[in-house]
Amino acid sequence: MPLVTWIDHLVITAPKLDVGMAYVEDLLGVPLQAGGQHQAMATHNCLLKLGNCYLEVIAPDPSLPTPKRPRWFELDALPANSAPRLAAWVARTILIQPASELLQHQFGSITPMSRGDLHWQITIPADGSLPFAGVGPMLIEWPRDQHPIQHLTDQGCRLLNFELHHPQARQIETMLSQIGMKDQLEWHTAATPQLIATIETPSGIKSIEHRA
Repeated sequence: MPLVTWIDHLVITAPKLDVGMAYVEDLLGVPLQAGGQHQAMATHNCLLKLGNCYLEVIAPDPSLPTPKRPRWFELDALPANSAPRLAAWVARTILIQPASELLQHQFGSITPMSRGDLHWQITIPADGSLPFAGVGPMLIEWPRDQHPIQHLTDQGCRLLNFELHHPQARQIETMLSQIGMKDQLEWHTAATPQLIATIETPSGIKSIEHRA
């Protein structure tokens, strides 16, 4: 079976979940939906449907025990007063094991993960870092009958364009082409890693961006 990959979701990190929620809701003008807890990472999230993908706001969950490994998405390194940021993205594949092996596990090690009744496999760097400063995605494989988007209300938001800036932009683009990336991404070779998401909302076109 050929490898196929798409944008699964964009990741906004925040030191506190309510701070991240307020940032996105103020910017996009729509409410986010509650997600849940990731017990293994001591994090929690909220979500927004963006057409065929979604946006996730994620933060440490102080009600959960400190995990035995570094939290994902560099959440342990966030200062308490830091602003929410578009830190990363996750690419969905139907065959995560061969995809990760083909890329020599440069996007992290395959790890089973869960949130409530949802279960999936995702690549996570052991030190909690972001692959290529967040410009390289973490890979995810969902069971065929499970995906968060099935439970999300359509708020009239769509991801229109996704720009990725990095000194090794062409290398990362080539890596993703090897695992069958189907979505159109806008790549730029630049000195500073940066992600820019252009989103259609009921109140107009908005952009979320952050320099790594």
